[in-house]
Amino acid sequence: MSQVFFDNIQQHIHLSEEEKELLLSYFKTKKIRKRQFLLEEGDVCKHSAFVLSGCLRCYFIDENGFEHILQFAVEDWWITDMMSIITQNPSRLNIDALEESEILLIKREDQTELLEKIPQLEKYFRIKTESGLAHIQSRLLENLSLPAKERYLNLMKKYPRIVEKVPQKQIASYLGITPEFLSKVRKELVKN
Repeated sequence: MSQVFFDNIQQHIHLSEEEKELLLSYFKTKKIRKRQFLLEEGDVCKHSAFVLSGCLRCYFIDENGFEHILQFAVEDWWITDMMSIITQNPSRLNIDALEESEILLIKREDQTELLEKIPQLEKYFRIKTESGLAHIQSRLLENLSLPAKERYLNLMKKYPRIVEKVPQKQIASYLGITPEFLSKVRKELVKN
């Protein structure tokens, strides 16, 4: 299973076998059942998670009880509450599994220590952080400027694994539309 993890890292930096062993020693493997929480609102986020298999989501529930999905994480992706893990303040977010999943967890303080022992990991995590920020900016611009149909088409094009794995209700929440409207969009696309 750790091969998925090392393949992800090797796209950006090269690690020796000794460095790989050291790196893995800082991570804990965890299996998460469907609907099990990795993080609940009000808790302080202590870990970043790399998804080995399965699918997780990060979301919040507004004052009216509506769910707003911020992120999905499928195999080969990272997920955490960046604000809570950095500030160590209680999270406003929830992270749970949409299906049986296996993840690698690393504590914030262990990651900091690991970066001192393997300095080139700084480059890897910088690239991942920059990529995440660029994705958030792109998604924000799309949500502000594109109609729902275009947002759905972009999601299908950029992240087909998410569209295949995630229920329509969850995709609608991620896109900021109702499941009924998404169904209408999908029917329209099938016609064309």
